[in-house]
Amino acid sequence: MAFSDIEIAQAATLKPVMQMAQDRLGIPPQALEPYGHYKAKIDLAWLSQQAEPNGKLVLVTAISPTPAGEGKTTTVVGLGDALNRIGKRAVIALREPSLGPVFGMKGGAAGGGYAQVVPMEDINLHFTGDFSAIALAHNLLAALIDNHIYHGNALRFDFRRIVWRRVMDMNDRALRSTVISLGGSGNGFPREDGFDIVVASEVMAILCLATSRQDLKHRLGNIIVGYTRAQTPIQASDLQAQGAMAALLKEAIKPNLVQTLENNPAIIHGGPFANIAHGCNSVIATQAALKLGEYVVTEAGFGADLGAEKFIDIKCRKAGLRPDVAVVVATLRALRHHGGVEAKDLNIPNLTALEKGLHNLERHVDNLRQRHGLPCVVAINHFTSDTQQELDLLQRHMALQGVPVVVCRHWAEGSAGAQELAHAVVKLAESGTAAMRYLYQDEDSLWDKMKAIATKTYGAADITADTAVRAKIAKLQQEGFGHYPVCVAKTQYSFSTDPLLRGAPSGHMVNIREVRLAAGAEFVVMICGDIMTMPGLPKEPASSRIDIDDDGKISGLF
Repeated sequence: MAFSDIEIAQAATLKPVMQMAQDRLGIPPQALEPYGHYKAKIDLAWLSQQAEPNGKLVLVTAISPTPAGEGKTTTVVGLGDALNRIGKRAVIALREPSLGPVFGMKGGAAGGGYAQVVPMEDINLHFTGDFSAIALAHNLLAALIDNHIYHGNALRFDFRRIVWRRVMDMNDRALRSTVISLGGSGNGFPREDGFDIVVASEVMAILCLATSRQDLKHRLGNIIVGYTRAQTPIQASDLQAQGAMAALLKEAIKPNLVQTLENNPAIIHGGPFANIAHGCNSVIATQAALKLGEYVVTEAGFGADLGAEKFIDIKCRKAGLRPDVAVVVATLRALRHHGGVEAKDLNIPNLTALEKGLHNLERHVDNLRQRHGLPCVVAINHFTSDTQQELDLLQRHMALQGVPVVVCRHWAEGSAGAQELAHAVVKLAESGTAAMRYLYQDEDSLWDKMKAIATKTYGAADITADTAVRAKIAKLQQEGFGHYPVCVAKTQYSFSTDPLLRGAPSGHMVNIREVRLAAGAEFVVMICGDIMTMPGLPKEPASSRIDIDDDGKISGLF
């Protein structure tokens, strides 16, 4: 009998987090703030007193996502458990799940099968309240803007140029575009507004890039919330908002410690999406893991074209991180999809479609190796529909590039099913062949940075933008923001901006639809194609299957 992810998680024997932390990582009880028996926050003051980070960093990424799923987070957990199994002190560093996908279509972010982080229900539902704190800090700033305008508008906000929208951690298409302050003069001045999802908030990005409370507060103060009629920027610090916002984030900035099903440590903190933000867990969490472990296994969101590129060009650039090896996750089912097979037929072996779909994997691997200088190993999540013929074809193709392919069974077998992957990762990480490099340099113009991403990573012929967007990019360059990295918001399903264009398309054009300055996070967001910063729920949302009984036991959560 096959068990669901939540049934496997609920049957697990967990260790008290205080005991696990002391036994596995040497963290004393006084350095932890427990949230119940199995979750805790790590004290920042204690972390700052530890030795400088010196663990080896393993970046797990994937091919372009498909409806079949690839299992990237599951691989992170399975690999972390397997590294511990072969005698390496490994720590997992993951993002927190957003409630939008949990109740929507994508699902949670706690792994699956016998490669999960637990307590799975808590992690997927509210966890330690970090996202709620981020939403509150973000919306406090929004409230302060409208309150300032109501009480005289001394900063001279131009109502047409207020750029700070509101957020909530749920997919709600009805809130994408709204009108606020209706109901009379006592409610303020009516204007157009809208909501983004919390994971797209600049406050989320700031929390995940900040290195300390002081840095957090400084970055919050630098947020540009609007402009005057003369187009002079107005910052959060002009509203004296950064202190109160940082106070709301007092606990949220501390990384969260939990464990895997095999009682190995996992730090889970922050959660910006990679298709609309920079897609990495917090710098504080990654650096903490590198202080505490010999090996740190972390992930970048969605495919390597979005997640890994941003991990390197934004997070590593800002934090001085340097991965030692990259793992590219794929499934034969997903590769068949990239070869043209529709969802209903993905479990049927198809050598022709697989060979065609391999171009997607090959481009991601080539980008990581040739563009970013990282040695790679391909991890194939095994399914019962996989055939030896297909696996042989895959291994022959990747052998031509000198890239090892490892078939993994961690979903069904836990760490035992990922031991071969762990040995391959250790071999590459300790080879010293990593020579990480950025796709572009700080001094390159914003336009040239976007063009480099599109042409070098996405295989595009060029980038385009209408006159207004070009003018805004030029203005940001003139105003001194040209040294910022670029954060692309686009569909995760394709190298192009068309989610239906599978495989490894080349020669397409990437159109920049909108540009947003994230002055606190210190990057420029280029929104391309039809990507939404507030997703919607599917026709049959996952929430319809989730329930709780009289004893408080949750069911239907994957």
